[in-house]
Amino acid sequence: MPPMHMRRSLALVSGALLLATPLTSCGFDLATDRVNTITAGTSDRDASVDVLNAVVVSDHEGSGTFIATFVNNDTESDATIEAVESGAAEVSFTPIQIAAGGLLNLAQAEEEDAVTVEGDLAAGGVVPMQIQVSGGELVDLDVPVVPACDEWEGLDVSGDGGATSSEDTCEIEHEEGAH
Repeated sequence: MPPMHMRRSLALVSGALLLATPLTSCGFDLATDRVNTITAGTSDRDASVDVLNAVVVSDHEGSGTFIATFVNNDTESDATIEAVESGAAEVSFTPIQIAAGGLLNLAQAEEEDAVTVEGDLAAGGVVPMQIQVSGGELVDLDVPVVPACDEWEGLDVSGDGGATSSEDTCEIEHEEGAH
């Protein structure tokens, strides 16, 4: 049988180890384990097709171009974005095919494949939109409207020539940012 002081030391070390484990760990569902995309757009990862960084880029009040990245999580079958709709705006849309396991960024789409939006919208606003994926899945998003400047410059192909240009908005933002 070990001497008394060794048993006491062993008990103290064991107790310290037991206490150290919960005190030094952060637990479960760590913030560093969760997806964190810092962007002006909105994202949804709940359907078989992820909708990432969705925005409506608007060069003029009243019109804009829907920009998002679609990621097909099914590595066996192609997916189709069958509809993009909004109760607050009219959306011009042609079905979009996404290869199995592939992705499609609408910012790189041909102009004739662009998803344009017309209605009561202006930079700084939000447009409720619903995206229908093949198989009947629906993705509901509140999509922010951003001015066609900085990283979104040149992405609005709606070109309706509305009342206020985002060029004016961009100039104001850049002047305010300079202070």
